[in-house]
Amino acid sequence: MKINTALILCAGYGKRLHPLTIKEPKPLLKINEITLLENCINLIQFLGIKKVIINTFYLKEKIENFIRIKNFDLDIKIINDGKKILNTGGGILNMMNSSNESDFLTLNPDTVWNKNHVETIQSMEKFYFSNQIQNILLLVNKSLSFDKKLKGDFNLLENVIKKDVQNDLIYTGCQIINKNIFDSYSVSDFSISEVWNQLINKNELYGYESIEIFYHLTNLEVYKELLKNN
Repeated sequence: MKINTALILCAGYGKRLHPLTIKEPKPLLKINEITLLENCINLIQFLGIKKVIINTFYLKEKIENFIRIKNFDLDIKIINDGKKILNTGGGILNMMNSSNESDFLTLNPDTVWNKNHVETIQSMEKFYFSNQIQNILLLVNKSLSFDKKLKGDFNLLENVIKKDVQNDLIYTGCQIINKNIFDSYSVSDFSISEVWNQLINKNELYGYESIEIFYHLTNLEVYKELLKNN
């Protein structure tokens, strides 16, 4: 078993990066002269995944033009959120509905992905299929975050995600998820964290820990620091 389709979340307004994102969508901002979106697509290619679905809403024409001009050697489909912007959960479900697959890798392009993540994601994929689970999040210890102000979201006990007082692990923006998770949902404005919280309550949300440094465009200040350091 393997993942054949990756989903990239590209619909958001990127307000924490104003004024840069007033005329440019966040996924098209650059680090090392490469856009965040291309970084994301390069990771997908390194993983050997051939199909990509991207959701758009804000400044969608710019993302559509970028994909057309780049002409990546992948099967890329662009799905618009519709008349209103969807939250992360609704956006993911909307993309899934345009595919016949059951299992998907989802990526947030505001993490600066690179080749070093390949081995960890492949190990996470192996864990996902061998344990026949339906959702697993790639996490990293907050000590490995470039942005030292980021607080942890979760804890991990033998790959089962918990939440308590000492949450040392941050969600990296990468997960593997099965469409069945959304059986009780329809495409609407809801957050993926709503789904995660339900799974945590049943001890059914799983995590996999990365040991790579976590670079994430939290806001304008962090982006400027990243540009200095890369």
